[in-house]
Amino acid sequence: MKKRKVLFLIVAATVFLIACVLGADAVRRGGLAPDPGAGQAQQRGSLFAELTGGIAGKNSYSPVEHIPEDELVTADRILLGARREAENKTRYDASYAVMAYPGGDVEPGVGACTDVVIRAFRFAGIDLQQLIHEDIKENFDLYPNNWGLHAPDPNIDHRRVPNQMFFFTRCGTALALETADQLPEWQWGDVVYWRFRDGRDHCGIVSDRTRKDGLPLVIHNASLAREEDALLRWEITGHFRYPSSEEEG
Repeated sequence: MKKRKVLFLIVAATVFLIACVLGADAVRRGGLAPDPGAGQAQQRGSLFAELTGGIAGKNSYSPVEHIPEDELVTADRILLGARREAENKTRYDASYAVMAYPGGDVEPGVGACTDVVIRAFRFAGIDLQQLIHEDIKENFDLYPNNWGLHAPDPNIDHRRVPNQMFFFTRCGTALALETADQLPEWQWGDVVYWRFRDGRDHCGIVSDRTRKDGLPLVIHNASLAREEDALLRWEITGHFRYPSSEEEG
């Protein structure tokens, strides 16, 4: 038994050191941008999680993955679409890109945090590019205009956090921002928005996997798309469900 414990500690220490080395090398090469909302310890923890399966120490059981295909509902498919981004380890790239409309997307393998949400919904048959563009066309003066635009742009409008939040506020269901005594309100497939410590916005999808205390993991992309324990890492500024449970029912 003692030999097993010693062997486990040696393996864990080795993996942790590899994670630190790989993380430093990736940052130097520009392949992995540091998470602007996390310190060095959190960065090392995220890299360690990637090398050890991403959800070490958490509840890795996924209820949705045990639901028959013909019984999946929209929230289930949104979650599975987001999980594909984490499994693909999509690299963060928020560059402007000209794309098809409707159904347009940036190049596979790259994307911003908002692209996790867009691709997740598209996997469920919901095209946020088209929905947000059409709503902005009809209500241009109501939407945030932080970019000096004079007309809608279907290449980028849906990829901006303020626009997504405004659309979900208008057309979805706004939910609790707190988790204390509100955990039942945090359901998989929900969209969550944060504000980094430097003031930048971020977003992700609530997972069906949880910590041992029931707090859900999230799927997001701040450097590489990943599924991890990050719901409370930054200030929560939005929590939405679309379509609402009533609409789907």
